[in-house]
Amino acid sequence: MAAPHTGGVTEFESATSPLRQELTAHCYRMLGSWDEAEDAVQETYLRAWRAWERFEHRSSVRTWLHRIATNVTLSALEGRGRRALPSGLGAPSADDLPEFLPAEAWIQPYAEDRDDLRLALIAGLQTLPPVQRAVLLLREVLAFPAAEVGHLLDLTPAAVKSTLQRARARLLRCAPRPDDVAEPGSPAARHQLEAYVTAFRSADVTGLTAVLRRDARLELIPGSRWFDGVEACVPVLAAAVGAPGDWRMEPTVANGQPAVRAHHLGEPMGIAVLDCRADGVAGITVFGDAALVPRFAPRTGLSASR
Repeated sequence: MAAPHTGGVTEFESATSPLRQELTAHCYRMLGSWDEAEDAVQETYLRAWRAWERFEHRSSVRTWLHRIATNVTLSALEGRGRRALPSGLGAPSADDLPEFLPAEAWIQPYAEDRDDLRLALIAGLQTLPPVQRAVLLLREVLAFPAAEVGHLLDLTPAAVKSTLQRARARLLRCAPRPDDVAEPGSPAARHQLEAYVTAFRSADVTGLTAVLRRDARLELIPGSRWFDGVEACVPVLAAAVGAPGDWRMEPTVANGQPAVRAHHLGEPMGIAVLDCRADGVAGITVFGDAALVPRFAPRTGLSASR
């Protein structure tokens, strides 16, 4: 087909570019992968560009793009297994799982400071059937009216309502929202992040142990095993700390949570995301992928000592 004229290009970019970040976050929530989300957005914009001259503005550009993006992600989810965190695969330190699983098995962290992108929520969303996931996100996160969601997904209003009720109930069981979350800039989160950074900078396991809750959880991706409770976590952390100066940690934010960019002996190692609560660190999720480090910008002002 012929490409739209130059004026059409300008109009298309002006109308669609401001929505890219929102679309990427939506695709990430659907897919659990930053890489796949970016691919889905690229496909969304390609389809939208091809259809731009036929777009009659009967709906808003936002609604139109989200319909395309949601359909792209639903197609991507067909016939594939869900992404997860280790705690979503089996019991702590389960012996019936392989020691390592491939990259496509895992949820990826995402460089965005939004509460509706927390890792527990993303993991919980992946347990929902794809259409339930889409309905819940379009209604609860993106605040589309029920009628528009029905139009986007070719569902009746009754089907939207019942699907949303099932999705809410299932998500509440899988990923209840704690009421004691410490936001990244809060004093509690800054103190806990500082303890984590200091522990690895100076091999201070005692200092890190002091800010862990008794029910703390440690997940080390791409390993499939996870550790539940401070007594199980501390030996693993102590073995990883090494000698003073081995590690360099730079505060950042991932999935709306305090996090660090980790370097070991001068080499990038990955991203660690902390689940900070009012009374201590409830979870540490380590993504051992060096390629993630440059995707997260260092954030000043997050550590208690700064």
